Amino acid sequence: MADAARYEGTDDRELIALRLRGDPEAFGELVRRHRDRLWAVALRTLGDREEAADAVQDALVSAYRSAHTFRGHSAVTTWLHRITVNACLDRARKAATRRTSPVDDPERLEQLLDPHEAASAPAERNDLHRELVRALATLSPDQRAALVLVDMQGYPVAEAAGILDVPVGTVKSRCARGRARLLPLLAHLRTPPTERDEDPPGPPGEGRNRPHRASVPPSAPDRPTLGPTDSATAKGGGERA
Repeated sequence: MADAARYEGTDDRELIALRLRGDPEAFGELVRRHRDRLWAVALRTLGDREEAADAVQDALVSAYRSAHTFRGHSAVTTWLHRITVNACLDRARKAATRRTSPVDDPERLEQLLDPHEAASAPAERNDLHRELVRALATLSPDQRAALVLVDMQGYPVAEAAGILDVPVGTVKSRCARGRARLLPLLAHLRTPPTERDEDPPGPPGEGRNRPHRASVPPSAPDRPTLGPTDSATAKGGGERA
């Protein structure tokens, strides 16, 4: 892994340029900077630790080999996320054709919790994780990817559209349909009315106890963290202009 101090002050685009000039450590620094978020997106999109690790591995290998295709039309992080999401969607569609879902297996479901967090987090939070994973598994891969980026990772819709390489309206539509499908599955997680009475004034459902978009976790500090992995790297294609 690259020595972070060596690249202090070097931005992502310069790291790509260094990689193309033959610096063997520059891409490793990119991995160090971005792998945790790539891993979180892959894990929540695929719902399976092994599949997510393979997808990230494939994507970063692809990004390393296709670094010459990066033209600077988007941020490096957007480019990396696009490759990773494409790798995840490829795997999700293949899994769908096999009619298999890893989250149906309770033991596999346990694997989606970060072991360090699982040991310290309240039992009800771990239960929330499991319910979210099961609910997300009912969505199409495209809807799941949009919701993971916007509602769980906190990306602006426009940036999520860049990552998914689709129009902004398509992301909005996928999120709306995904939330509508999740709502009946997660409605029981809504805060009881007696607690909502303490909400500050505002439009219905917009108080501090408001469920987060069909109870999908927010992007802010209390968002469930499913944890990084050291096996990060993935498949996907180059940047599109």
